[in-house]
Amino acid sequence: MRADARVFRALLRSDFPFFLHRAFKQLDGGAELHFGWHLRVLCHVLEEVRLGRITRLIINLPPRHLKSISASVAFPAFCLGLDPSMRFICVSYGQELANKHSRDFQRVVLSDWYRSAFGKILGGKQSVEEFETIGGGSRLATSVGGVLTGRGADIIIIDDPQKPNDTLSDAQRYVTNNWFDNTLFSRLNDKKNGAIIIVMQRLHEDDLTGRVLEREGWTCLRFPAIAEADEMFEVATLRGPQTFRRRVGEALDPVREPLSVLETIRQTIGDYNFAGQYQQSPVPASGGMVKRAWFRTYRPAELPQYLEIVQSWDTASKVGELNDYSVCTTWGIAGNKAYLIHVHRARHEYPSLKRAVREQQQIHRASVVLIEDKSSGIQLAQELIHEGLYAVQRYRSQLGKTERMHAQTAMIENGLVLVPESEPWLDAYLDELTLFPHGKHDDQVDSTSQFLEWLKQRSMTPRAMFGSYGSPF
Repeated sequence: MRADARVFRALLRSDFPFFLHRAFKQLDGGAELHFGWHLRVLCHVLEEVRLGRITRLIINLPPRHLKSISASVAFPAFCLGLDPSMRFICVSYGQELANKHSRDFQRVVLSDWYRSAFGKILGGKQSVEEFETIGGGSRLATSVGGVLTGRGADIIIIDDPQKPNDTLSDAQRYVTNNWFDNTLFSRLNDKKNGAIIIVMQRLHEDDLTGRVLEREGWTCLRFPAIAEADEMFEVATLRGPQTFRRRVGEALDPVREPLSVLETIRQTIGDYNFAGQYQQSPVPASGGMVKRAWFRTYRPAELPQYLEIVQSWDTASKVGELNDYSVCTTWGIAGNKAYLIHVHRARHEYPSLKRAVREQQQIHRASVVLIEDKSSGIQLAQELIHEGLYAVQRYRSQLGKTERMHAQTAMIENGLVLVPESEPWLDAYLDELTLFPHGKHDDQVDSTSQFLEWLKQRSMTPRAMFGSYGSPF
């Protein structure tokens, strides 16, 4: 047996960073991994979990920095190679994602290089959801909310427990946090010495990371994409202790994502999203979903000569002082910019509401009138179209109020939504948008987010490639 082969196998069994490097190569078609310093720190804390020195670990890491390959794929494969009796439960927000990680795990443990170092470890039940080992251990893949009756684990790994949009929903966060407290935690075989690892990007102050950080005993490894303070990490290696330092303002991995790329990402997704997903510091919705300073202003004389006029209606179900208003926002579209031209906001009985839709369309000569396809809007749109107002389009969003507005913040922050310098209705409009979702009313928010979502979706259609005024042919 050649000495270099023995050394290779010994390193695979004794050095998790070396093992991760080889696993990445297996999964990425032979590509070499740029092994940033953050991966060495990540490997160090995962090894501390395997050795029983850390039992509650949170890892907050930006997207595309190898958190899933490291924690959900390579780490269970490494541990089970050394001890095939260990039991893992690996959780993700959906079964499809959990199964993807499971298939990657299988590709690693069935590879020739893995088997040469650890031997054959799989035996017994084999499926995408669960792999059993010859030593009585297992790796079970499940999703948040999945049934775990009768199942136990030595280590539970929670990797991305929620989709970004779901985290903005109070109901969805409650489901995830409640399932963790009442179902998942009880699945540890040893409540004292068993380990739980949460690996995720921050998306809300009350996401799963925020919830468990209120309790004692958790170790949190937080990696902002751009350092907010000087950082120092000490890790154990085969050659002894090693120290890594990062200065304030430096990128986490400048080879993969330099500051220029991160700045482009910030401009694309907006400060609110960037703070959570990339900086791991979610901003409370009451303090920054939309800022007044983001809205650029225009004077009437500065409006482009050719505008496509689109109106967006948010209709109330009932009339009364305690009920919401019906709102129509009128927008001019020119290029990639949207100009808010007028806001009609009033409480209407149904016949009055129907007249108001006609009047606003005629006053501004709107070519499109969006009416949300729910509640009173369903009958309203049907009747107006039947009566010949063909500018009306029924619109239904797949997102809730908060999620839909959140998805439009980057467009506003990037200066693509303009409001007039002065109008009697402007202050009330801006106040409502900047107070959302904790303000008294949200009708102007809903009208605005409906229009912006429609505009974004339309920009992805073939028509948008030829502009708003027809095909060039």
